[in-house]
Formats: sequence, structure tokens, C-alpha cells
Amino acid sequence: MTDTPRDRAPALSEYLCFSLYSASHAMTRAYKPHLDRLGLTYPQYLVMSVLWETDGMSVGEIGARLDLESSTLTPLLKRMESAGFVTRRRDSKDERQVRISLTGEGRALHGQLGGMTRSVFEATGLTGDEADILGRQIRDLRDRLRQNPSCARSAAGGSARPG
Repeated sequence: MTDTPRDRAPALSEYLCFSLYSASHAMTRAYKPHLDRLGLTYPQYLVMSVLWETDGMSVGEIGARLDLESSTLTPLLKRMESAGFVTRRRDSKDERQVRISLTGEGRALHGQLGGMTRSVFEATGLTGDEADILGRQIRDLRDRLRQNPSCARSAAGGSARPG
């Protein structure tokens, strides 16, 4: 008799969550040498990407875009300010909010990206269509998980497909 998924403990490689986790780390490692040259970590690059789209956002707005808490962003933003990439200023209309703005050096980094994105994309070996489909599938998965109330509580019982 052959084992079915319910008869045996799944191998780590069968977990969807591990596949996503390890792929995320591989992607971050692909960006690292490019970002090291610019003096940015990957999370800082994500913040810069948000600010290159819309400069002058509040910490809360950046956190919402990146799905990060203010307590995670604040030390990261302080390091970015020390490096000269951004400024942090209290909002003149609402002192509780801190606005993050690019400095001239922060804006100039955008032009220094060169072929970074193209190089990392080429390393994936995906076609443009494959990347579009995969990206859409990952975003759909994220959205379903965010909307599913059972993800906020501990699920009872097993599953034929490990998460």
C-alpha cells in the first residue's frame, strides 16, 4: 500500500509556505549585490521604491503599502536618514504623523539602479508572461489569506496539502 498525504508526515519541500519563504529569500539574495553597491538593504530598497512613486508619505502610509508595522519601520527609517537618503519631519497639520521625504541623494539613487531589475529578472529564467501570471497568482494568494478569517486563528485538524 502506498502512502497518501494523510498517511505520512509531509516533507518540508511539500509545504507551500516553505516554497514561498525560500523563494522570497532567494529573490532577496539576488538583489543583495546590486543593493550593497548602493548602500541599501532590501527592506530599505522597498521603502525607497514606495517613495520614488510618491514622495512625502507618512510612516503609516509607507507601512500600509509594505505591510509593515510602524515599530518595524521606525528604526529602518532612522538608519536611512542617517545615511542621507531620507528626511523625517513631523506633519505640520498633524504632529502625531511623521512624513518621510527623499533627499537629493535618495532621489539620485533611483537613477543609479541601472540594470538591476533587468538583471534580477533575467536570473529568474521566467518569460514576461510567466512572471505576470506568477505575480498575479501570488497576489491572489496573499489577498485570499488576508480575507480568510481562519488564518487569524489556529486551524484545527490536518490538511491533505501542507501550507
